[in-house]
Amino acid sequence: MKKICIVGTGYVGLVYGACFADHGNHVVCLDIDTAKIERLKRGEMPIYEPGLAEMVVRNASRGRLRFTTSYEEAFAEAEYAFICVNTPSGYEGEADMRSVRAAIGSLADVVTRPITIINKSTVPIGTGDWMSTLVARRIRPGVPFAIVSNPEFLREGNAIHDFENPDRIVIGSDDEDAARRVAKLYDFATCPIILTDMRSAEMIKYASNAFLATKISFINEIAAICEQLGADVAAVSRGMGLDERIGSKFLSAGLGWGGSCFPKDVRALTHMAEIHGCHPQLLRAVMEINRDQRRRVVKLLRDRLGSLQDATIGLLGLAFKPNTDDMREAASVQIAHLLQAEGAVVRAYDPVICNGKADAHLLDVELAPDPYELARDADALVLVTEWKEFRDMDRERIRALMRRPIFIDGRNMYKPIEMVEIGFDYASIGRPTPQVLLEPIGGRIGSAAD
Repeated sequence: MKKICIVGTGYVGLVYGACFADHGNHVVCLDIDTAKIERLKRGEMPIYEPGLAEMVVRNASRGRLRFTTSYEEAFAEAEYAFICVNTPSGYEGEADMRSVRAAIGSLADVVTRPITIINKSTVPIGTGDWMSTLVARRIRPGVPFAIVSNPEFLREGNAIHDFENPDRIVIGSDDEDAARRVAKLYDFATCPIILTDMRSAEMIKYASNAFLATKISFINEIAAICEQLGADVAAVSRGMGLDERIGSKFLSAGLGWGGSCFPKDVRALTHMAEIHGCHPQLLRAVMEINRDQRRRVVKLLRDRLGSLQDATIGLLGLAFKPNTDDMREAASVQIAHLLQAEGAVVRAYDPVICNGKADAHLLDVELAPDPYELARDADALVLVTEWKEFRDMDRERIRALMRRPIFIDGRNMYKPIEMVEIGFDYASIGRPTPQVLLEPIGGRIGSAAD
């Protein structure tokens, strides 16, 4: 049993705190947001993540998980401190490190016993070095400490599963004993544990996210070419993904990537490369392609409606991906702004996002109570987030409620031939006019978009 302090109770901090507590450790979650801490003490979650609320309540009731706004209280007995504060994009795309600096300085001021400081926040390469300098300058004389980089690779919507079943654990430090102490916190894991230097550990996180973003942008570029040449990107993606050197994950054409990690991490890595004399053309192209995916939706609508002025457009989904309520850098936000700029009336429905959450990102977007009210008298619908609920909805009823039967499938969720047979003016990403295709010998007869 270890005594752990988690600094920051966002997606990463709250998940790690609850999961470490679930493994029998004593965990204190610290945040300077008083309202958030009071909600957590009442068992109310500030974020939507499947299974998290039950885990938090269970461990809090057993005395293994506590919440506080006091650094003194949080570090009274802590042996390990996980830094899980946000590092949003700055003006030039750089990582904004103000929260990290404040957290490190505040903990150094109050620590009175040996502490291992573990950085979970995604930070620029070299952060561990200045952390060591800052702590050494402010910590009480004679109190030993170590700095460790331990980047996180959680997927929102699957975060608890990812904590329990990681692909790898990366630990970087100049202090081998500290690195091995941190490794012991993950005794439950059966995956490889990579012990490396701090700078390499910090780079592994950026390089991983940049590569995944690149993979998504690549298939979206292929989708655009498929549309012009009459190929089906679903078949192309399947054929590519069966090559073990490529793999099928992150190879689905759609509206691009969003969320809290990919956008800011690709921008930050680009910024680091630029200010150190590199020319990151590929990273710039990855961001440009992603931006263009949202613009393509607006063009598809304009081509069908002629003008978007006063057209009523419904967005199916607001979250950047299913099983989360996170709208940061979501495709829905950019699409809504682009449509409104051309005079459209934008409505939306999302299974978990309420008015207050949406209002922080969107202006003048009415939220419907369900997909059917969203469809009522709409000129077009755009599938933005691939929630399971949308796969199961009554599409014939949706079609009957619409003023015009225009449906843009931004996630290639549906079979084109079925949508056309229902009566929709249907378009998806990188797939041609519906036709029945024969799959290779050993497969089955069906649509290439199955």
